[in-house]
Amino acid sequence: MVIGSDGFGFAPQDEGGYKKIAQIGNVVIEDDVEIGANSTVDCGAIDDTIIENGVRIDNLCQIGHNVHIGAHTAMAGMSGIAGSTIIGKRCMFAGMGGAVGHITICDDVIVGAKSFVSKDVTEPGMYVASFPAEPAKDWMKQVGRFRRIAALQDRVRKLEKK
Repeated sequence: MVIGSDGFGFAPQDEGGYKKIAQIGNVVIEDDVEIGANSTVDCGAIDDTIIENGVRIDNLCQIGHNVHIGAHTAMAGMSGIAGSTIIGKRCMFAGMGGAVGHITICDDVIVGAKSFVSKDVTEPGMYVASFPAEPAKDWMKQVGRFRRIAALQDRVRKLEKK
């Protein structure tokens, strides 16, 4: 495991490329925390990265800079939390679950396997949004159907008005 490495702090430059932004925050790990093998916890960019009491982080997890993980939250293998995310108490992230940066997740949220949270979560409960693998040809047909749903809805509304 790696604790306190620099977060992914880079600013795009006008002429192309990126400039590294200094990461000057700390990592605060409270009591009774377990962090598995090959997991990383980035230091804060400005504020601290905080892992509260009783948190369990499995192997191969990534915790970004300035993340705050509430007490007794558990994250299964390959979970990833992007920078500046606040996670409430007693949350659970199943394998490969994750969250984009700069959001807040309330207490008692469960994120299903291979699902990610892309906006603030204000209601406790289970959140899932993944698709099992299937042959590429079948998947492309499904995507085509998804894209046509809005047009189909419009056609149905017009027919219902007649």
